[in-house]
Amino acid sequence: MEILSSSTASCCLVVNLRWKLAENGSNSSQLKLPTSRERKILFARTNQRNGSLRFSSVDKFLEKLNHGKGSRSLDSFGGLKNGNSKVFSGNSSSYVVGGEDDVASITENGESPTKVLIPGLPDESNGEYSAPISSCFWKWKPKLNVHYEKAGCENVNSPPVLFLPGFGVGSFHYEKQLKDLGRDYRVWAIDFLGQGMSLPVENPTLFSKDGAASEGKDSIWGFGDEIEPWANELVFSMDLWQDQVHNFIEEVIGEPVYIVGNSLGGFVALYFAARYPHLVKGVTLLNATPFWGFLPNPIRSPRLARIFPWSGTFPLPANVRKLIEFFWQKISDPKSIAEILKQVYTDHSTNIDKVFSRILEITQHPAAAASFASIMFAPQGQLSFKETLARCKMSDIPICLVYGKEDPWVKPVWGLQVKQQVPEALYYEISPAGHCPHDEVPEAVNYLLRGWIKNLESHGSVALPLHEDAEVVENSIARDLEFVREGSRKSVIVRFFGSRFSIWNSLSSYINSQFRKTTSRILTP
Repeated sequence: MEILSSSTASCCLVVNLRWKLAENGSNSSQLKLPTSRERKILFARTNQRNGSLRFSSVDKFLEKLNHGKGSRSLDSFGGLKNGNSKVFSGNSSSYVVGGEDDVASITENGESPTKVLIPGLPDESNGEYSAPISSCFWKWKPKLNVHYEKAGCENVNSPPVLFLPGFGVGSFHYEKQLKDLGRDYRVWAIDFLGQGMSLPVENPTLFSKDGAASEGKDSIWGFGDEIEPWANELVFSMDLWQDQVHNFIEEVIGEPVYIVGNSLGGFVALYFAARYPHLVKGVTLLNATPFWGFLPNPIRSPRLARIFPWSGTFPLPANVRKLIEFFWQKISDPKSIAEILKQVYTDHSTNIDKVFSRILEITQHPAAAASFASIMFAPQGQLSFKETLARCKMSDIPICLVYGKEDPWVKPVWGLQVKQQVPEALYYEISPAGHCPHDEVPEAVNYLLRGWIKNLESHGSVALPLHEDAEVVENSIARDLEFVREGSRKSVIVRFFGSRFSIWNSLSSYINSQFRKTTSRILTP
């Protein structure tokens, strides 16, 4: 049996769990099921009012199609012919795969790790369409050009989506989102000032005749003795980045957006949404860092800020230059970059060659070291992470959390704290996945983003991803998302934490399930 992409938004097939992916499978997710045992195939329709699933056998479904009012040939659904059935789908984003017993467990307690087949990334080698990406520059301020990438501009009636990168990377880190989501939406990704390809186009400092230039250090921008007028008070800080995002949305995109941020980008996304809620349709946090900056903010804590004589402006003080030269030599070394990437990517089979080469390219820019220093010594933002969350909650901004469970830096407890502060926020936890789930498991992240945006755009008439039962999602559910990547089957476990989720309830549920399993083994002869 083959299960291909389909155009029926309201249906899915539920089949026996014992299936085997064809060795020559592609994004069409071709499946072979064993013929040694009888299988029951159920047809499921979603109730548009309450989102619940109603199951019936395919035989009954065919009978309704052929004898019911307005009957249509099954050929219109792909057909079930000669024992080689095919289910075609286009608008549908997934299929649930499981035994009949699993269906009951889904609707009753949500504990069964039901398999859900989701689309893979577009495979250009097989002729599948992926959105072309355009690389652009936006002149924001004198000598400060913002690099960004865009895709899907032809989707004029679709909602806009803006991606914000983590520290040390840039818009290139969202290539898998732009190529895939750009087929349905208008998508942008920007480089923060001081990072990626948004580094200064000129040296922000000048060297005196007797200064560092005579020592052969004039090639390192920002290490001069005097400031250029255009760089006066320039600091690569949280407040600068949220201003950058604000102006970019107003001047380039021109309308409210769905904003998605990873790590540092997640904090900036939330910070921006808290300050300008009228420009945000929803925020998605991908392992967002809950803190940024070491020095006090001069507006928030003026007395404390005066204790620190330097806070990220140019030129760098002489003692800071020596410190930065030492550390920059270490962290910009290719071996150090490779080691950091090894930490943040849980699946070491993930191809990160392009990410590695782009990061290495950035470190070789003459302004990279001084920009790094400015970022590290920049003051904190005027709002803390908790305060931005509180403001977003007051403004009723939809929030979706998508976190990699195996992140060594932003561990799941941080996501759960966000969920605790904003119970109505959606929280999906992906495993295995690390600090950058959008690049490590883009299939799962793109699937969740699509479903979330569709739900919001439809005002709830389209069900949220993995939500088959309204009662189940008040607690938690787990699904095994399966997809095809480069001809091979891969899967991740995605757990959704509902509005009534609590750490204590989760622990209690786990203990009870283990008790039931142990009891069952003891009683089974």
